[in-house]
Amino acid sequence: MSGKSAEPAPHPPKDQLPNVSFCMTSPPPWHEAILLGFQHYLVMLGTTVIIPTALVPQMGGGNEEKAKVIQTLLFVAGCNTLLQTFFGSRLPAVIGGSYTFVAATISIILSGRFSDPDPIERFKKTMRAIQGALIVASTLQIVLGFSGLWRNVTRFLSPLSAVPLVALAGFGLYEFGFPGVAKCVEIGLPQLIILVFLSQYLAHILGKGEKIFEQFSVIFSVAIVWIYAHILTIGGAYDDKPPKTQISCRTDRAGLIDAAPWIRVPYPFQWGAPSFDAGEAFAMMATSFVALVESTGAFIAISRAASATPMPPSVLSRGVGWQGVAILVSGMFGTVNGSSVSVENAGLLTLTRVGSRRVVQISAGFMIFFSILGKFGAVFASIPAPIVAALYCLFFAYVGSVGLSFLQFCNLNSFRTKFILGFSIFLGLSIPQYFNEYTAINGRGPAHTTGRWFNDMINVPFSSEAFVAGVLAYFLDNTIRKKGDQIRKDRGKHWWDKFKSFKTDPRSDEFYSLPLNLNKYFPSM
Repeated sequence: MSGKSAEPAPHPPKDQLPNVSFCMTSPPPWHEAILLGFQHYLVMLGTTVIIPTALVPQMGGGNEEKAKVIQTLLFVAGCNTLLQTFFGSRLPAVIGGSYTFVAATISIILSGRFSDPDPIERFKKTMRAIQGALIVASTLQIVLGFSGLWRNVTRFLSPLSAVPLVALAGFGLYEFGFPGVAKCVEIGLPQLIILVFLSQYLAHILGKGEKIFEQFSVIFSVAIVWIYAHILTIGGAYDDKPPKTQISCRTDRAGLIDAAPWIRVPYPFQWGAPSFDAGEAFAMMATSFVALVESTGAFIAISRAASATPMPPSVLSRGVGWQGVAILVSGMFGTVNGSSVSVENAGLLTLTRVGSRRVVQISAGFMIFFSILGKFGAVFASIPAPIVAALYCLFFAYVGSVGLSFLQFCNLNSFRTKFILGFSIFLGLSIPQYFNEYTAINGRGPAHTTGRWFNDMINVPFSSEAFVAGVLAYFLDNTIRKKGDQIRKDRGKHWWDKFKSFKTDPRSDEFYSLPLNLNKYFPSM
């Protein structure tokens, strides 16, 4: 042989994710858009149902109160999603309930201040306290976002420091995946297998209809397994099983259909005037900051999955401001939970390869419609939890992989890069594991002073994988030898330079500019 052997051709980095079916500004045909929007609605129902189901009984509420809270959370999610897609980041981001706020909410529930013998009155008093804490906590994100302060923070974010933040925004939610599937493995495992088969194998086996099975695999798989679960239920498969198994497996144990009203429009302060406690407000503000960091990672993941360019810091700050408004609305309506970017819906964008803004706006319409028509919404909300957990296994994995995709902009042969990536990801998993194990064994977090609100301010941030990894990577990346052209290239910073503002790349204006010429009202841009 003569001559040099040809070297393998590398895969060049791409500012925008290639091979998507529809990007952020290119909506699919209406019939496809409606089905895709309904699919987003089905996916966000998991969090919408699971959180009130866990919290409302502890507050003293029954099935009727649980159904009303779910309706309220669904209605508020629809409104906040529309606000975010029209006036916020303009990304196809669903703004729904957040698991991050659960720990601080439980702390309020267990505070001992609400000991009314009437459980419904205790529920209302507890709800008002949660509302007051959320209303105060919303000011943190509103101020940081609309003042442009968060813009100044994210200006120093690089692809290298974004990798641990975005990756663990997905991978860090592993406890909501297969452990939930295993609660009823005969339902959850078939759902996971069928979803993967439809979305990844069937289209290529048949050689046609690839787009149909990739884009609508959630609807097909959920319908198949839901029918299968109902057959098991009416066939008596769970009649002699323990109550815990029946709650997870049966399709008739949610208690939502009978309790939900036919028509009901949620309204602000429906549970009464909010009450305020300084300690609880501080704890909720700390939780709000954790949700802010996690949502920053989710925003970055969505911009990538929707085949948009990297977000200018001003757009990210604007999105955070409107997320603060979402928490304020949640507090006013009484959803028992704060709002943040839905990570599962971000994963659905990647699965379907459809990042259209219009699709998510249609899904918001479904949220509002089914929240008002309570009985119809309760039918879909009664999907067994293991089916939802199986969906999470795929969606959270997709978001985590989107985070890893930013490695293409970094120099992986640099020891500086290896240290920052390895150290931040390892501690991002290890520190929350310690906090969670300690809490499971002792019934309280490592910080357990007499001030419950202070304990939450310590325990909640260090229990979040995305928060710990993201903050640590950001700190290390901006303090360890960050000067010099080679270091900038190792960090991938040179790739994001042209997306610092709208003026440096015309695509930013195409994707993120506000409608109706409203940009002039946001000086931070």
